[in-house]
Amino acid sequence: MQQKRPDRAHWRVEARATLALAWPLILTNIAQALIHATDVVLLGWVGPRTLAAGTLGINLYFPFLIFGMGMVTAAAPLVARELGARWNSVRDVRRSVRQAMWAATAITVPVWLILWQAEDLLVFLGQDPELAAEAQKLVRALQWGMLPYLFYLVLRSFISALEKPLWSLLVGLGAVLFNAIVNYGLIFGRLGLPELGIQGAGIGSTLANCLMFLGMALVVTRHRSFRRYRLFGRFWRPDWPRFVQIWRLGLPIAVTLGLEVTVFNAAVFLMGLIGTIAIAAHAIAIQVAMMSFMVPMGLAQAVTVRVGLAYGRRDKEAITRAGWTSLAMAVAFMAMTGLIMIAVPNLLVSLFLDSADPANQPVISLAVAFLFVAALFQVFDGAQVVGAGMLRGLHDTRVPMIYAALGYWVVGVGTSIGLGFGLGWGGVGIWIGLAFGLAVVAVLMIGRWIRRERLGLVNW
Repeated sequence: MQQKRPDRAHWRVEARATLALAWPLILTNIAQALIHATDVVLLGWVGPRTLAAGTLGINLYFPFLIFGMGMVTAAAPLVARELGARWNSVRDVRRSVRQAMWAATAITVPVWLILWQAEDLLVFLGQDPELAAEAQKLVRALQWGMLPYLFYLVLRSFISALEKPLWSLLVGLGAVLFNAIVNYGLIFGRLGLPELGIQGAGIGSTLANCLMFLGMALVVTRHRSFRRYRLFGRFWRPDWPRFVQIWRLGLPIAVTLGLEVTVFNAAVFLMGLIGTIAIAAHAIAIQVAMMSFMVPMGLAQAVTVRVGLAYGRRDKEAITRAGWTSLAMAVAFMAMTGLIMIAVPNLLVSLFLDSADPANQPVISLAVAFLFVAALFQVFDGAQVVGAGMLRGLHDTRVPMIYAALGYWVVGVGTSIGLGFGLGWGGVGIWIGLAFGLAVVAVLMIGRWIRRERLGLVNW
């Protein structure tokens, strides 16, 4: 018994450190999700058809945004490892942050050119031409917020690696409030603003993204804990070795996240082949699932830093504790949210549509059915994202990318198409396929972590 007490004490210390780092990240993720959820709610108030068009536009934009997010996410494990190896590192930290911003710029410019053709892309994907035309109005306004948002994420990774993520939360909460007020005014023509409808939602969100970046830039240049890094000093100077390192680590992360998110985007387009009601119901259910997903996503970001710091110190026991602690927290939370989705699905759906309006009943009934399936895959969804974060802390990104391709697209999409259209289960079949794909990825990610642990985790 005497030998176990210190070990239990180490686990308790790790749990406290993980929670201290994770809770601001979780709330920041929720704040960011609320920006898009606010758009969905406000567009739903306009009507199901506007909601469907907005859903198509957002889901066209999101894969490109997520790809960029994955690329700049490489800054977090790089900075964490550098600080783990040498706590007072300044130059190497600055190099990683700057070149992550360079990578963000290199990605965003061609994406702007692609998204400008949103209507043609959606029609090519088989969507209703009228909905595609409306969706383009949203995308052409929304796309300009991509670069400032990616810059914000780079700065958030920087302060998270320093284990001071509270500032990103404060900035994110301010952006949520700003987005809700401005979007309400621009969509409906209130508060002295012009009535722009669906286009107003895109303009408001872009302005909110700019506000987040400017807020974080002010923090890192003025706060005494961050200003010594001089992140924007001589920003224009190239650093090709570190730029290549960002791409080597970040590209597999970007592809992995892109594969995960685009499988849900593909589900939207599959819903579009079924009808407008299916798209609207999917938009509501996915927003509910996304809000619960923000917690394990924050834990995944925290575990990347915690594992990365231990990796830099070459502390194998600390790596093990950091990984399993975050995974246990994520699984416990997602099990609880799954029970809530089963217990009160109508209450959750009523947040988005007026349940007293008979015209909304078909959408509400289908959304409730989707939420039941979502409840079943909550644990797997939490496990797979934290598992990827654990491996990311070890700079292990290429094999998880292969797992994502296999699980999300081969298993997930294949099962969705087979059940949804082959067996005629419709939207419910598509959601069951998504759940099956998430389960496969979760098993593969955790299995790889266990194998690395048994082999000593890393080769230093």
